[in-house]
Amino acid sequence: MYSLLPVLAIFSRILLAFSPAFLVPLAWAWFQDAQQQVIIWALGFGFAAASGLVMWHLTRQYRRELMPKDGFLLVNLVWLLLPAYAAAPLMFTVPDITWTKAYFESMSALTATGSTALSGLDALPLSVNIWRCFLQLLGGLGIMLLVVAVLPLLGLGGVQLYRAETPGPMKDTKFTPRIAETARGLWSVYVLFSVACMLAYRWAGMSWADAFMHMCTTMGLGGFSSHDASFGYWNSPQIEAVATLFMALAGISFMRYFIVLRSRSLRPITGDREIRTYVSVLLASIALVTVLLLAHGVYDDFSEALRASAFHVLSLATTTGYASTNYAVWPVFAPVLLMFLGCFVSCAGSTGGGIKMVRMVLLVKQARRELVRIIHPRVVNPVTLGGAVMPMSVMTAVLGFMLIYGATTMGLTMLLLFTGLDIVTSFSAVVATVNNIGPGLGDVGPASNFGVLTDVQIWVLTIAMLLGRLELLTVLVLFTGHFWRK
Repeated sequence: MYSLLPVLAIFSRILLAFSPAFLVPLAWAWFQDAQQQVIIWALGFGFAAASGLVMWHLTRQYRRELMPKDGFLLVNLVWLLLPAYAAAPLMFTVPDITWTKAYFESMSALTATGSTALSGLDALPLSVNIWRCFLQLLGGLGIMLLVVAVLPLLGLGGVQLYRAETPGPMKDTKFTPRIAETARGLWSVYVLFSVACMLAYRWAGMSWADAFMHMCTTMGLGGFSSHDASFGYWNSPQIEAVATLFMALAGISFMRYFIVLRSRSLRPITGDREIRTYVSVLLASIALVTVLLLAHGVYDDFSEALRASAFHVLSLATTTGYASTNYAVWPVFAPVLLMFLGCFVSCAGSTGGGIKMVRMVLLVKQARRELVRIIHPRVVNPVTLGGAVMPMSVMTAVLGFMLIYGATTMGLTMLLLFTGLDIVTSFSAVVATVNNIGPGLGDVGPASNFGVLTDVQIWVLTIAMLLGRLELLTVLVLFTGHFWRK
């Protein structure tokens, strides 16, 4: 029988590492002299830390090297249980919130999805908005990666966590001899970009609090905001330009930035096929949406159309989910295109969601290969990426992932339709949560939120966010009989 105790022993340390995160909103509440808020966040910190200590005391003798299946189970436990700890303070700080909405909000934050069930964000205590946004900064690159970076207690077993957590098909890629060194390098780049982003927001006109919160949700590509109107609250070309730039940067693999810093050369970025395709798709989409907005008279001025197009294309394509206007009322082609882009544009190794651009590139190459084989059955025409021949195992994994991705999207959509939700809202809500985009269309569009849904519908979409953040297979493998056998 498979034993969970060694996994719980490691989880206790992860929970202990997570508990200081509660001190961030506590500090802001202390600065504002909000004593009741200080007490709530202090209790949240104490509860998480105490739980971790008790669990560690009960399981410390079961510590051992992690096996592959341990990595998958641990990642699932982290992403199921940490949102529960994160949601607890919301029950005492957000008026009239239910546990369903609190857990949904925390899951959305930690998975960097950006779908919200809350309204009246402008009236919420500052510490609550700080907490929601800060969780997206942590979840963007992966809590597991952070733990491997700062707690090298996992030894070689950290590789199993890295493979289970890292988005994209190239999970075995390492750029330094030790996985902890790789993780520290990635987080160093992440922090460097985050500081630059916050300073840029402050320069563009945001307050320090707003600059911090929107830095968190920009670099995490999560899209939470402290205002119901999102970026429409400022209506500032400078602020939107900063957001557009850093969303574009965060949509590229942080591994590539790490290599650039180590090699002191831009070739790892300029020569990368996935990044070149990423930039090409974004530029073509911005041009197309700009022309569409001008042709339909949504904007009369070219600069305004370009500004709206660039901001929303980057926002949705990178799965951030910011909005400066209600793009759902644009000609129908535009919002549907934006949702479609969010399904695949982000690069593997970025903080974005979706199936990742590298998978789409490989799928297009595989389709082209099959067309060639129809005409020339004996031709040797392997799928290549960056000059390297892709192993059959990688192509099989990509095709298998896409099959499960399509089946999951269809299955969850049918489940929402069964609950009585309309087709536009059902399908777009599933696409938005499975791909960690944030807003959908219909009743969950940019001018509304997920709070209008029933509890059952919200729980379905909560599961969708978890599946999307862990790229489906990491979760679904737990439901196979072989996983639980020795």
